[in-house]
Amino acid sequence: MSQTYDIKLKISYVYDSPAAAHRALLRMLPRNLPDQQLLYGVVTTDPAPDYRLDDLDFFGNPVTEVAHERRLSEIDFRFEGRVRRHRPAGGLDLSCGLGALAAEVVQIQSIAADSPHHFLGASPRLRHEPEIAAFARDCIERGMSTLAAADAVSLALNEAFDFDPEATEVTTTPIEAFRARRGVCQDISHVMITALRSLGIPAGYVSGFLRTIPPEGQARLEGADAMHAWVRAWVGGEVGWVEFDPTNAIRAGTDHVTVAIGRDYSDVAPAKGSLRSEGSHETTHQVDVIPV
Repeated sequence: MSQTYDIKLKISYVYDSPAAAHRALLRMLPRNLPDQQLLYGVVTTDPAPDYRLDDLDFFGNPVTEVAHERRLSEIDFRFEGRVRRHRPAGGLDLSCGLGALAAEVVQIQSIAADSPHHFLGASPRLRHEPEIAAFARDCIERGMSTLAAADAVSLALNEAFDFDPEATEVTTTPIEAFRARRGVCQDISHVMITALRSLGIPAGYVSGFLRTIPPEGQARLEGADAMHAWVRAWVGGEVGWVEFDPTNAIRAGTDHVTVAIGRDYSDVAPAKGSLRSEGSHETTHQVDVIPV
């Protein structure tokens, strides 16, 4: 089963004082993956940049580097394209027991981008949090498989958290969101990654899009109004990486379109850069994910 989507993303910045020497890294172009194809797509800026370079980062994410050498009062970053998403493979739980996972990780000799070794320890936005680790231990039972343990943590966080776009900011730490039990998909995903790593499960962050219009008779998923975030976990050599959406208590499927993969949000931020300016700025996001 597959689903094709027409997708539009617009990220706008308006500056109180004109900004000079603006430079940004954009991760807005969806990836080509075994279960996802970018049929066509383009990333643009308005106004057009004075410098542009399209490349891939360490994790294989498409990155567009742009620079403006003029004064700007506002700027728009846009993606428009079409993506076909296939249903991920599923079926039987062939993951190893949670107690055997560490031995399976050790057997992985590669340190390529997809290696689980990059997703076990602390990362720029995440560190070990004893409170979250205790929560994770309470979610699992003796003899659980790694896949079942990840599912249990995802479900428990969905039940514990209230989805609240006003409760947190992009700089909110996982422990702050966890103590408040409120936040958005970025917060819930960061907490889940922290929880899984505390159990010895390699876990990373996925940014992307979520289907805006649900199938007839189905409820609209939380997080569909902006770029979405979910979690990938390595559950053993036999199964590899599996993706979980703790915000909606589901596995990632044909409703999810992957843009970037990393250790945490700092690796996948859709727009990150620097500028010379005085005063503050306002940012708005607009997302449309329309089934074809």
